[in-house]
Amino acid sequence: MENFLLLGICFGLGLFFRRLPQFPESTPKVLNGFILFVSLPSLVLYHLHELKVDATSLLPSSMPWVIFGIAIVFFLGLYKLKFLKFHTAVCLVLTAGLGNTSFVGFPLLETYLGKSSLGYGILADQLGTFMVLSFPGIILASIAMDGKWDFTTLVKRVLGFAPIYALFVALLSRQFVYPDALKLVLIRLGDTLTPLALVSVGYMLDMRTIAGHGKVLALGLGFKLILAPIFVYWIYSPLKEDSLLFQTIVLESAMAPMVTSTVITIEKNISPHLASLMLGIGIPISFGTTYVLNFLLKGNYI
Repeated sequence: MENFLLLGICFGLGLFFRRLPQFPESTPKVLNGFILFVSLPSLVLYHLHELKVDATSLLPSSMPWVIFGIAIVFFLGLYKLKFLKFHTAVCLVLTAGLGNTSFVGFPLLETYLGKSSLGYGILADQLGTFMVLSFPGIILASIAMDGKWDFTTLVKRVLGFAPIYALFVALLSRQFVYPDALKLVLIRLGDTLTPLALVSVGYMLDMRTIAGHGKVLALGLGFKLILAPIFVYWIYSPLKEDSLLFQTIVLESAMAPMVTSTVITIEKNISPHLASLMLGIGIPISFGTTYVLNFLLKGNYI
């Protein structure tokens, strides 16, 4: 419950700050810079270092890769058919193709399936969603930012993504135990990600822009909240006998757009208003759609 309260307060603060002269138009850029260079690397250094990985990890962690791949085919296919502009298609891939598998996902999983589902949820988030964002996600965003495929520029863009370095350090240092003081510092710094990101998105959120993005917004949220879970249900249906694993994977696939991918999309100026609408409207709607999905799964209606 406290996560949802935090969400509402931070969105509200972002909307409120937009009206104050003390918070200039560059406010989201400053907040996003702190998120990408401090908050997110701190989370990566802590969680990936502590994460226990085994053969079972492949199942929940594969789901975000599957959805992202489908999103690329779906939205870039619509771009090729001239139904979408390139930046719009990339924005939808980065927002509708990546889910909020932690901040919104974890409390909803615990509510619907109990604490025992959180282990699978963490694997889906850390080895799935974050890894997809760190590599194919950043590559796609960089191509959209530069407007062309240039290998040298692409490598520079990827290496300019600070969490990549945190990822390598976390993996290389897994054999060592972090001091308790370092763990505490990393957790505290990592905890700033969600509040700052939500304030930034709230600041950017302009409901007046819905009129100009109505159709693509409906398309993106329809894919993320309805089509993606349908694809995942069908693909992972052989796992039905392990009901907890199966239900966790399906529910995680139905979460709202990812906060961090939205921040990156805004930061790189890839249809930023559409990105903020995808997150700002997608999160509250997802509470209802995941509730219905959980009801259908638990009642064996699907």
